[in-house]
Amino acid sequence: MLMSRRELTAALPDDARNWLAAALAEALAAAAEGTAAANAPWELRYAAAGRHCGPEPDHVDSARVLLLVEANAGPDTVTRLYRQGTAAERRAVLLALPYLDALTPPAVALPLVEDALRTNDGRLVAAAVGPYAAAHLDAHAWRHAVLKCLFTGVPLDAVDSLARRARGDGELARMLRDYAAERTAAHRTVPDDLHRVLALTAEPSPRFEEV
Repeated sequence: MLMSRRELTAALPDDARNWLAAALAEALAAAAEGTAAANAPWELRYAAAGRHCGPEPDHVDSARVLLLVEANAGPDTVTRLYRQGTAAERRAVLLALPYLDALTPPAVALPLVEDALRTNDGRLVAAAVGPYAAAHLDAHAWRHAVLKCLFTGVPLDAVDSLARRARGDGELARMLRDYAAERTAAHRTVPDDLHRVLALTAEPSPRFEEV
């Protein structure tokens, strides 16, 4: 779970708190100057956050997201940090996407979400199906993201706007039934989450509800 700067600062020991303050100041300065050069001081801090704000993953994720927000990271920066980063650094980029005002046009970072959804890393998949994906993935890609969560064991509670997007989706229902049939034929259990989403697809889509 991401933490605000106040919450994170309160949770960190003194040395990590001081390190974070200096790192965020560097990110803010870069944003004010409009600099986006690779290997800027704050980007090096981004990579080092695990050593200074760990070992709690939520602390490290939150520190990295705060750095991206303070730096007002744009498309080139988030793409570079994602492509060059470790799995943990990539996860933080994905978590930060909904909060980055400099991503113009809004769906410019969709290739990063799509890349994460091609992996079998559950933490990356869970981060990829957050609010940014809910807002920008088209129906076909979003349905496959739901199936990817089922394949990789990611709880569907991680999927932002699940109920809204699943309601009345007959194609998603078909895909879920096919997946359940494959599991059953292979004598494998069908995830409880699948039945929950299948029930959502049976509910009428909002556009067909009476006003």
